[in-house]
Amino acid sequence: MSRPRGTHVRLSAVLAGVVLVAAACGPGGGGGVADGPSQSAAASAAPTVTGDVVVQAAASSTDAFVEIGDAFEAAHPGASVVLNVAGSQSLATQILDGAPADVFASADDAQMARVAAEGLVGSTPRVFATNELAIAVAAGNPLGITALEDLADPDVVLVLAAPEVPAGAYAARALDVAGVAVTPASLELDVRAALSKVELGEADAAIVYASDLVTAGDAVEGIPVPADVDVVAEHLIAVLAEAPNPDGAAAFVDHVLDPASQATLERHGFTGGAGR
Repeated sequence: MSRPRGTHVRLSAVLAGVVLVAAACGPGGGGGVADGPSQSAAASAAPTVTGDVVVQAAASSTDAFVEIGDAFEAAHPGASVVLNVAGSQSLATQILDGAPADVFASADDAQMARVAAEGLVGSTPRVFATNELAIAVAAGNPLGITALEDLADPDVVLVLAAPEVPAGAYAARALDVAGVAVTPASLELDVRAALSKVELGEADAAIVYASDLVTAGDAVEGIPVPADVDVVAEHLIAVLAEAPNPDGAAAFVDHVLDPASQATLERHGFTGGAGR
């Protein structure tokens, strides 16, 4: 599988070949009849998935989708998953600007709606996972941060994802519900960039997804956001209307929703029932 490099990956040209399995049946000699069972089995066979399947995936799902993509390729030896990971708002903009892609996996419904409004979503968006918010702090929590209210302390260097990024929008809603006003030191283009600031010691805290903490380094630990102010994030996936590889796209969406992939997502810190 083409591995994501950083948070932005140039999309390669998509060359997708779809091989349809033809019904294999033939008349018998001298008034014989067609082989009924073979005809039925062949007619119902699914298209063989081949070629690149280009997936626009929210940065928060990077690690899980690398694993899910590997499993997809193992199940479809003729296919190759090409991941393009970034903030969902950047991915939506790329799609709207005509970037060739097969699947969009967004961290919220707002960015999916942007794409759908232009007629570029080709299947009903499905919730493939949910996520919760958490406060990322340095290992050992040297500042003793225990709640969102602590992030308002002017001595705390706080970074957030930008408001147009799903993680930033979710964080803003949680802070608003908690009645906490903050002054972030920076607003990042995706949630992984916000987390990285804490990992590198450039910030004291960031509001991220619980799933981000599963794959974070030892330099970071998490403080749960209380349930009464937490905002549950819904991650949606859909086939794109102009997908160069529509059969590959549909197969990949089904793959993400299957039990094995759901278990992978859970191992990476995601929660919730998929397929809604």
